[in-house]
Amino acid sequence: MILRGQFTRRRKALLILVLVVLGWLGYAWYAGIAITQGLEQQDMDWNGDGTVSRTEVLQSFYAVGVNTTEDGNRHCKAFYWRRTGEQIRVDCRTVFAEGKPAK
Repeated sequence: MILRGQFTRRRKALLILVLVVLGWLGYAWYAGIAITQGLEQQDMDWNGDGTVSRTEVLQSFYAVGVNTTEDGNRHCKAFYWRRTGEQIRVDCRTVFAEGKPAK
């Protein structure tokens, strides 16, 4: 068995840390925080200056939310500031179903 001996303070602290991180990830997914939506780093340019700074990457962990909508083949992600609700931008893509030949 892996856990031989006493359940030491170090193991307890590690277990608590893992549970806190998993809890935060669950909340982030439920709340629609940007980092849980499969964004690439180049898509995290929140101020539109053409470069992604370290601050903008960190903001995707707590400050930016995403609303996802689908209208037929059109899939859109609306990014907004969680505190104010102000919209940052909308990214839309047209998705074609696989396996269906074009007419």
